[in-house]
Amino acid sequence: MKILYIVLDGAADSPTSPRKTLEEASKPNIDSLGSHAVCGMVYTVKPGVAPQSDYATLSLLGYNPDDYYPGRGPLEAFGAGIEMRRGDIALRANFATVDPGTLRIIDRRVGRSLTSREARELASAVDGMELEEGEGTALFRATIGHRGVLVLRHRSKPLSDAISNTDPAYERRGRFSVALEKYEPFIKLSNPLVEDEAAVLAARMLNEFTLKAVEILDGHPVNLAREKRGLLKANAILSRDAGGLPEEKPPSFQERFGLRGASIVEMVVERGISRYIGLDDIRVEIEGRAREEVYREEAARAVEALETHDLVYVHLKGPDEPGHDGSFEGKIKAVEDIDKHFFAPLLDRLSSAGLEPAFVVTSDHATPWDVGAHSGDPVPLMISHQSIQGSIGKFSETVCLRGRLGTIIGGYKIIPKTLSLLAG
Repeated sequence: MKILYIVLDGAADSPTSPRKTLEEASKPNIDSLGSHAVCGMVYTVKPGVAPQSDYATLSLLGYNPDDYYPGRGPLEAFGAGIEMRRGDIALRANFATVDPGTLRIIDRRVGRSLTSREARELASAVDGMELEEGEGTALFRATIGHRGVLVLRHRSKPLSDAISNTDPAYERRGRFSVALEKYEPFIKLSNPLVEDEAAVLAARMLNEFTLKAVEILDGHPVNLAREKRGLLKANAILSRDAGGLPEEKPPSFQERFGLRGASIVEMVVERGISRYIGLDDIRVEIEGRAREEVYREEAARAVEALETHDLVYVHLKGPDEPGHDGSFEGKIKAVEDIDKHFFAPLLDRLSSAGLEPAFVVTSDHATPWDVGAHSGDPVPLMISHQSIQGSIGKFSETVCLRGRLGTIIGGYKIIPKTLSLLAG
């Protein structure tokens, strides 16, 4: 049995939202899968938790994050292709705009105007920076737009990831960071969170990197050229979510489920998760391309991958951003674009190839347009195959709340439930 596992990023709204995207969007191709399907709701992490995409994605792929989550930093590093060593720490990072004299943050994401090409040039200026009088090194990679990943390494001493963030908008709580509603808009120097030499050293190295980066980047030719064009400088790097290599690697996806899996994802952290659990990463170039064109290629590559893999995981971007912007119309358009430019050609190609896979369709989290942020609500889940008796009709929160799958707590239960349903 072949399985197409498709995640609509942030498409779900809250069951209490006054209007619901999946209810009102015109999505005939997605809804056609409901003619032979069962449905329900799923908390991708747990009730009351507003999941970040990395934690939710790991769970959706069958790994309980409480047992297997290594931290956001390492996942970003895996996705960026950085080989971490035992004793290294990795942090997710992003370019920002600051006043170099006061370190006051003008824009945490450089107005979202930084191109990946510019970011790569700036990254090369700080990559390999020597710290701790040559005993330490900073490895820095730009990934997409203003985003990047930082790995800190010491020649002879291990580093601890128990350190606070330099990004003041996020506060470290355990393995995670949570967004703060209010914060002082200044770079925040890192502090050790435990009384430990390795944490003290790590915080000191992160602070040294952060301050040196401002000095190097502020006068960089890329930033001088941006300033002449009236654009914000990308003259600082904010870091958060430190993590180190896990003590043990998780069992591979094939070991866990007996399935050869592949993934088609866009974000670096999602690619890192794929590599972390041993999925074959199928790359689709997204930079500089229309979203509709990307969807069509993702559909084509998904069908190709089904020829050689048992399960193909596809994580589709689009609905999450207008959800954060509070735009109901934007979410509607994003879902309709996915239906038209991904699902329509996908179903045509499957038919032409004579393939009849099972479908799993869900979201990694809800991003209700009336909230403007990820929420702790459950999201709709549909499992579809010609062998399943019964129709659910429209794929939406309202329908799935009444579905026979009930409410599942933990996205890591979806794959086992799907395999059991298809086997039985």
